[in-house]
Amino acid sequence: MKHFLFLFSVALLLIGCKPSNVVVNNDNQDQASILETPKKTPLITNLELKEAVEFLASDDLKGRNTGSDGIEQAAVYIENKFKSYQLKPYFETYRDSFIVGEKNAYNVVGFLEGQDEKLNKEIIIIGAHYDHIGYGKTVESDSIANGANDNASGTSAVLAMAKYFSEAKSNGRSLMFVLFSAEEMGLLGSKHLAGKLKADSINLYTMLNFEMIGVPFTDRDYVAFVTGYDLSNMGAKINEYAGSNLVGLSEIAKQYQLFKASDNHPFYEAFKLPCQTIASCDLSNYDYYHHVKDEANQLDYNHMATLINSMIPVIEKMSLTPTKEIVLHEE
Repeated sequence: MKHFLFLFSVALLLIGCKPSNVVVNNDNQDQASILETPKKTPLITNLELKEAVEFLASDDLKGRNTGSDGIEQAAVYIENKFKSYQLKPYFETYRDSFIVGEKNAYNVVGFLEGQDEKLNKEIIIIGAHYDHIGYGKTVESDSIANGANDNASGTSAVLAMAKYFSEAKSNGRSLMFVLFSAEEMGLLGSKHLAGKLKADSINLYTMLNFEMIGVPFTDRDYVAFVTGYDLSNMGAKINEYAGSNLVGLSEIAKQYQLFKASDNHPFYEAFKLPCQTIASCDLSNYDYYHHVKDEANQLDYNHMATLINSMIPVIEKMSLTPTKEIVLHEE
């Protein structure tokens, strides 16, 4: 996360759907685990997550700094994924453009309308930033800060969930999938989009941001933490929908105020709604924050796949509740 040193259990069944077993492949294409899922849509595999991270965090993209040729390649990659999922752009194109100094920048935004006529005017945003810092301190002749965990990992999660929901169409509320640029320059992409959507008076329910999910904790009783845990019942509702202790409170994240450090915060500021980040790294469990060794081969793709597959039924249930159950706590 910006400026700070900082799966789990069986996936739940969709309400009313008959389960079937699906194999999640590991890097060798051996059977890693068997989870339950609705028949019509397969679970996310760690192979597809690894493919996305390896592209985004490759040396060819040179660290994906905002305004660079590398981030342009990343944006085209994301756009092509959205097109292949037949996901509609929210604006005239997938690009939500803005200017950073003299540089052109753009968030990439896809939209999936909800299936419930009573709920589909309400929107859940699922986001992550796809930029990084470009170059870092040279180590062993390497100066490219590839940004695998930060935040190709979160980007791969958003792409995977966009693919899943585009196929399953199991969402009652509408889903907006956003990959933010210029996060590393001060949350500029999310500030731009949050202000734009607020001016358009969209009916936002909540915003879930995915940040640095590439490595697991080894000393926690949860898989991932929710920033700003005490601000809302987001964490409690996620665990209720998951039927397990999927997320928890990170005291380290609280100490460093990581709630304010990622792309959830501009949406919280604009809408005064539960807009929070899910992460499995507060940097007590990863040594390569903004480091040239934040490479694709450092990540645990089995962990990533399990976390994402655990979050999918949570987001489905979140999109289907008759009322907006996730709320801020009263001060």
